[in-house]
Amino acid sequence: MIVDKPAHLLVHPSVPGNPPTLLDGLEDLCLYELANGGALSLINRLDRETSGIVLVAKHKAAAGELGKAMERREFRKSYHAVVWGWPEEDAFVVDEPLRRKGEIIESPIWVKQIVHSEGKESRTRFEVEMRFERETSNGTRFSLLRCYPETGRMHQIRVHAAHAGHSIVGDKIYGPDERCYLEFIETGWSSPLAEQLILNRQALHASGFGWKEQNWSAELPADLAAFLAG
Repeated sequence: MIVDKPAHLLVHPSVPGNPPTLLDGLEDLCLYELANGGALSLINRLDRETSGIVLVAKHKAAAGELGKAMERREFRKSYHAVVWGWPEEDAFVVDEPLRRKGEIIESPIWVKQIVHSEGKESRTRFEVEMRFERETSNGTRFSLLRCYPETGRMHQIRVHAAHAGHSIVGDKIYGPDERCYLEFIETGWSSPLAEQLILNRQALHASGFGWKEQNWSAELPADLAAFLAG
């Protein structure tokens, strides 16, 4: 199955008693298949705030085949991201290794990744699709990027975009200040956070997915389309 996941939805349960997840909903949808020996498996996973395409296997044989295809990097994946600023070039590549920050120095955010020479190979291609202006408290220039991750590291696109000087709008960890994430965890979404981040989630959308002769696409969700439209 190809699923277009909305933002703010967890893909799978992480702790007991957590809110409903994408996997919970799919299990309800596939009761017949599950009752007849099926088993759902998420082949690719998206961050909670990232929207877009998720590939789901419906039985173990499919999960095995698709998992091996993922390891061989056979899938063609692309994302759209709304970022701060106007890149100088219409196309550019960030080829920088990534490592968890807490492994190098103390970090209050356990999951945060950084560019580091001793990290894992990571490469992302970026193409500028649109440059535009919006009046906000933190700036006026924004761009819509098409992002092609050639490796699959945690938070890769977000880290590489920030490293290039164009962090993703709404990103609480890699945006203007990582303290936005800590504040959000403590208080939830607030007016001060809205003033800094503009959007209540990172403006990242998994818009394209391909394998063999198949290609799938997911249009920009309403919140990102509305920001582009002004």
